[in-house]
Amino acid sequence: MSHQHRVFFLRRILDNLTDAVLLFDASLSLVYINTPGEVLFAVSARQILGLKAQQVFLFSDQGIESDLLRAMESGVTLTRRNILLSLPVHSVTVNASMTPVLDDTAPSLLVQLQQVDRHLRISMEEQLVAQQNASKMLLRGLAHEIKNPLGGLRGAAQLLDGELIDAELREYTRIIIDESDRLQSLVDRMLASNKPALKSLLNIHKVLERVRQLVQVEVASTVKLIRDYDPSIPLVYGDSDQLIQAILNVVRNAAQAVMSHGEIIIRTRVCRQVTLNNKRHPLAAKIDVIDNGPGVKPELLNQIFYPMVTGRAEGTGLGLSIAQTLISQHGGLIECASNPGHTIFSVFLPVETQHE
Repeated sequence: MSHQHRVFFLRRILDNLTDAVLLFDASLSLVYINTPGEVLFAVSARQILGLKAQQVFLFSDQGIESDLLRAMESGVTLTRRNILLSLPVHSVTVNASMTPVLDDTAPSLLVQLQQVDRHLRISMEEQLVAQQNASKMLLRGLAHEIKNPLGGLRGAAQLLDGELIDAELREYTRIIIDESDRLQSLVDRMLASNKPALKSLLNIHKVLERVRQLVQVEVASTVKLIRDYDPSIPLVYGDSDQLIQAILNVVRNAAQAVMSHGEIIIRTRVCRQVTLNNKRHPLAAKIDVIDNGPGVKPELLNQIFYPMVTGRAEGTGLGLSIAQTLISQHGGLIECASNPGHTIFSVFLPVETQHE
């Protein structure tokens, strides 16, 4: 293998790592950064190469520069954990390994940045996926256990209704029939998310506009629905009806939280190098539904995607569970973070081609 091909091969390996890799020369000027590093710092290599370490970590923990110098001078690898990188675009928490590279040419320093909050997020995703699988099994089992006796109960009530002459007694059979129909509707909603998806390439903003129109006629005029769309999001491969239903459930949940006064923001952004359902995606569409309602109770926050879990007395607890199932069928995920006055549900959908 020629030197040129070897360099190309090594760069390709580094670009496919999940961690950011930076190489500084003896004067602590940046001479190399891999693709995950560009994503982490939200800059291109052309913009950042040649900058001093002090400039690279300008908005971050000031102790990093002294650690880099100490590692370079001592020749010993140093590791620092939970460093806050306050970057112009966003803030992230990382673990940093600083390894001196000593060869016959000139000393240099290899810095590997492992995004801690990313690993925590992946762990949360795995928990949500396991939760969703358990929910699906529970729903299927519960639905089948209810359906059979429910049909017999309704049939018996209908036969009895035909035999009774007393109108007051027939009122009781009518209640049985009506309640049976209500339970049947509930079971059908439980199983609705198990229908196969009919996917095609679609504009996610058309889906969101349909959702916004549906919710707009349901909420009070004092509730503001605000759009904050990123037009650069590529087409998403999915089932339009299922995505409308899933996101509609999330936005309706926000509308119920703000009640008659409040604000709901529907925001879209592009995310890069996102891990969803244990699969890494170069691009993903992120849909945030943000409301300024009272927030989710802390004891419910880790359970809200379970069926039958709700913070409202009149709620069925199926809306978010069904939404999570539908988004999961698209290879995506829904997350929630909540504080009083600021609740955000984030829907992640991978941006893939049809054959993938």
